[in-house]
Amino acid sequence: MMERRRRLTQSLSTLLANSYWLFLGNSPIYQGPLKAVCFPGLNCYSCPAAAFACPVGAVQNFATTLRMGLPSGHFGAYIIGLLGLTGAFLGRIPCGWLCPFGFLQEWIYRIPTKKLSLPRVLRFGPYVFLILFVLLLPALLVDESGYGALWFCKYICPAGTLEAGLPLMVLAPDLKQLIGVLFFNKVILLFIILGLCIFISRFFCRVVCPLGAIYGLFNKTSWIRLEFHEHACVNCKACFKICPTGVSFFNGADSINTHACIRCMKCYNICPSDAVSISIGSMKSKTIIPDNTARTTP
Repeated sequence: MMERRRRLTQSLSTLLANSYWLFLGNSPIYQGPLKAVCFPGLNCYSCPAAAFACPVGAVQNFATTLRMGLPSGHFGAYIIGLLGLTGAFLGRIPCGWLCPFGFLQEWIYRIPTKKLSLPRVLRFGPYVFLILFVLLLPALLVDESGYGALWFCKYICPAGTLEAGLPLMVLAPDLKQLIGVLFFNKVILLFIILGLCIFISRFFCRVVCPLGAIYGLFNKTSWIRLEFHEHACVNCKACFKICPTGVSFFNGADSINTHACIRCMKCYNICPSDAVSISIGSMKSKTIIPDNTARTTP
């Protein structure tokens, strides 16, 4: 039952993030007041249907102005505060329940083929991209006027290519004359990432996504957490087999609230011995839902 609710939430969240359909007969990019608000998931600002801003792009925008000494402190405080509050309350729940690009990856992974496991060394990739492409390069490498570039958006982000770059080529034909090597490189990178998502569950989330890296910092201390009851575990490994990010807390390899956990609650749904529970503040799920049968009853 919870998985159905998650799928419904992902669908509604994707529609909400891309709810500006007036672009079909108006300006190709919405510039209204909602664009001052960051959507909690990865969704490109320049997508013709996007109604909100992307938090990764907003963080980069803040970093690009640091060398200029511009009065952007209020903007920076807003972005940091928004991400901090979201992470403090939810951890990586936005990744598993709200992110449109994460939702797309889950559908792609359903394509029937041999599946591969992700080398553990790559699990810290999102922090490399966060520090290098979102923070350091935009802040340190600046042009003659002192502004930095949006390195992650410009050179990496596959969501931007899929949601903005390709659609705008159709909606604004004049932009075709600007197509160059950079655009073709990003298209190739998009297809490489989507191709890897066929074989490796949520490849982009686990190896690249800087937004997930930010939220993951809060997983162990967020208001909503998962709890693992080792004494109840029967070592059936069902949680590891179903986990989309390869977390294996049952054998001590990871914490149940490791930065990789996207809080999809699949381990909670499938555990046959109630070894996993949900903690909301100081309240435990077992005080509300006493057994696994009650969880799955519509």
